[in-house]
Amino acid sequence: MVSSDKVERSKQIQKQTGKTFYFATKLLPEDIRHETYVLYAFFRKADEIVDSTDPDPNQGEKLENFRKEAKGQVNSNDVVIQSFNEVREDKDIRDQDIDAFIDAMKMDIEKSRYEDFQEVRNYMDGSASAVGRMMTSIMNPEQKEKALPHATALGEAYQMTNFLRDVGEDIQKYDRVYLPKSTRDEFDVSVEQIRNGKVDDNFKKAIEEELKRTEVLYEEGVKGIKYLPENCQFGVFVSAVLYSQHHHLIRSVDYDVLNQTPELKRRTKVKLVVSAYWHWKRAENPTEAFRRASSIYRDGDEGITSDGRISREFEPSN
Repeated sequence: MVSSDKVERSKQIQKQTGKTFYFATKLLPEDIRHETYVLYAFFRKADEIVDSTDPDPNQGEKLENFRKEAKGQVNSNDVVIQSFNEVREDKDIRDQDIDAFIDAMKMDIEKSRYEDFQEVRNYMDGSASAVGRMMTSIMNPEQKEKALPHATALGEAYQMTNFLRDVGEDIQKYDRVYLPKSTRDEFDVSVEQIRNGKVDDNFKKAIEEELKRTEVLYEEGVKGIKYLPENCQFGVFVSAVLYSQHHHLIRSVDYDVLNQTPELKRRTKVKLVVSAYWHWKRAENPTEAFRRASSIYRDGDEGITSDGRISREFEPSN
């Protein structure tokens, strides 16, 4: 078990840099909550290497050393990595998931544009899906193999929401565009338009297209909550409700994610948790509860069918 002082260090990192996820993490049982703090802090440590407005020419070398430390191949003096190693060994987190995560971080150094959604998804296998798989490992569900595909989808959904919320910030700070070229070409949206912060009807349509694609991932991800331990289910459910609320924010600012970064206020989060709990207690399963609690079933009507389900037209290919 990770010592309390090490957990506190990781907790403060998540509290400062991952406010939405931190809010949902507090609803997990104590042991899982502490290990989630450790995982999040570990991910942030890698982000710090690659997310710099003044890139270090030694980024690649630093990431490779980070990989070795994370897998316990060399010793680390960093408290966060030490804590991660304790969790890795205790919960049998796979080396291949650590490798996938570090490989995705390397892509952020080497690549800043993506041809289509499949390329984005390849990146997310490390940046998001591996994170979902690690979270599943620390929850250790009895039906892990059934839970994992859904954890992958939910991780992708969270990552896509972040991408769509942060379009302007990503290009201005890091010269990265995660909006696929195929979508940009379909709606005649150029990189220069994004860089110049020009929000027109074409840009709005492109963002809406990706919102709908992401909402399919949420629906697929939430289906797997039933496979998680009962004391973890509500916390994961709340995280999905909170993250998907960003879609409502994006639509409410008329898709202007180039000149601002929509954020959930604490008061809104509290209201959403109360609403989520009400629906959670009254619904027959997590999927039904999510359809009642998440704003994605009330926004973007073109992507919603008459029975309240998300249109399969927007389902991403495997």
